[in-house]
Amino acid sequence: MANAAYLTGRRKYGLPQAMLWSDNPGTLSNGFYYPDGYEIGSNLAGVPAEDQNTFLILSDHNRAELAFSQERIQKRERMINGNMRAYNIADKISLSTSWQMLPSKAYADNPSFNSSGLTSFKNTTSEYTVDGGAGGLELLGWYENHKGPFWVYLAYDKYDDKTKYNQIVQMYFRDFSYSVVKRGTVNHDLWNINLTLEEV
Repeated sequence: MANAAYLTGRRKYGLPQAMLWSDNPGTLSNGFYYPDGYEIGSNLAGVPAEDQNTFLILSDHNRAELAFSQERIQKRERMINGNMRAYNIADKISLSTSWQMLPSKAYADNPSFNSSGLTSFKNTTSEYTVDGGAGGLELLGWYENHKGPFWVYLAYDKYDDKTKYNQIVQMYFRDFSYSVVKRGTVNHDLWNINLTLEEV
């Protein structure tokens, strides 16, 4: 189950990976949001199937910028005196990013994360992404299994505390594409991935 110790164990550096995808909006505890359930790859015995594979931590390995675009949904019309009046309905965001030469999988084998977010592969040659975040196959698997919306946890310097996921947005995939750049000679390929998400 995700908690402070788990998410700290999953980090390689002082800050969490910039993005986490979850099937749920999570739980607020001591000012931190944590996704409910267990990360893809945990495979813990005795955990009900519906609680398994509920979130995915994305890698910052060769990731491009997080490009945000804002859409202001409003109705505008001119009044009789010629002035414009606007009725604001909502502001929605779109998020685009990409990865270059991302390993097709994060680990040589199933990571089997323990309750502290650690795996025997961490910081070894069997960890293919630089921070243990999701590889291309994990991203593709999430895309294929999520036709509807899901929750995107973001960690960046929009708010005062960037040591945690500080913005949570429910989003859809607008588009997802990938190319296999180099076929691996050992245990993984290298992929380029492009995606765009839009807020519900």
